[in-house]
Amino acid sequence: MGTLVLSTPMRITHLRRFGLAAFLAFCLALLGLGQTARASGAAAADVTFSADQATVTPGSTVNLTMTFTNNQTTDIWFVYQTMQPTWATTQRPDLKYAFGACAGTGVTCSATGTNQLGFSYSVPVPPGQARTVTLPVQIAADSGCNGNIAFDSYVYYEYDEGRGKKDGIFTTPTTRVQCATPPGA
Repeated sequence: MGTLVLSTPMRITHLRRFGLAAFLAFCLALLGLGQTARASGAAAADVTFSADQATVTPGSTVNLTMTFTNNQTTDIWFVYQTMQPTWATTQRPDLKYAFGACAGTGVTCSATGTNQLGFSYSVPVPPGQARTVTLPVQIAADSGCNGNIAFDSYVYYEYDEGRGKKDGIFTTPTTRVQCATPPGA
């Protein structure tokens, strides 16, 4: 008579695979990747960024332009926005920069050192209207180089007389800080 041997490692492997698949599905759902696709006429992004230069050298300035657009069908009556360096930027303490005075219509800025910047918008922001601000980022002359500087911006706003709320994180274009070419090289 034969001996019946249960394959415990096989059962555990199947459970691990199932657990891994369940975990990945959960993570995708949290990230919103499991949501249905938007209609083809999706609204414009709430916040867009552009930079006047992709590469700078120590001692120069890059101008970031940010546009906040009301893509809702009702006025926006409250906007909260901050901007801070990305994690990768914080890992390069040798990259030295400072925010200059921002300029824009309907937007004011308040900086707290080089780590966080706040934005205040004149409200209401009617549907389809935008507020644009230009923010100079001055790269220190003694800054390190061969690194990247970028910022994440968190935006929260309320529309439809406070019944609708939306938020998101938007990232600026990455600016490469190159070493200055020595004279005569």
